[in-house]
Amino acid sequence: MLSHNYRLRLQFICDRISKGEEVQLEDMIWAEKLAKANKSALSMMNQARRKAHNPDMAEGGLDDFMNTLDLGDPDPANHRTTFSGPDDIAQWFSQEKTDDWRQRD
Repeated sequence: MLSHNYRLRLQFICDRISKGEEVQLEDMIWAEKLAKANKSALSMMNQARRKAHNPDMAEGGLDDFMNTLDLGDPDPANHRTTFSGPDDIAQWFSQEKTDDWRQRD
């Protein structure tokens, strides 16, 4: 759980990210470290990045739904559009765990 001051600072940073505005390097480093240590901070950062990549996201649309649930990769360059075969599909569905998968909030 984030403290009140941490949450307010992170919300300010995420708001700037989602609007495509400049964020100070010191603030980005702080937010990235916090996101590595706290899943709710990571979720806030991912949602802000999705909004920055898709500023025309319609409220109630599929993109908004995916963003609200924090599903998928926030970087559109990592999105898959085609599969070359069944093995490729199986590999896509296999769950890759990060180094900190045992961490709890």
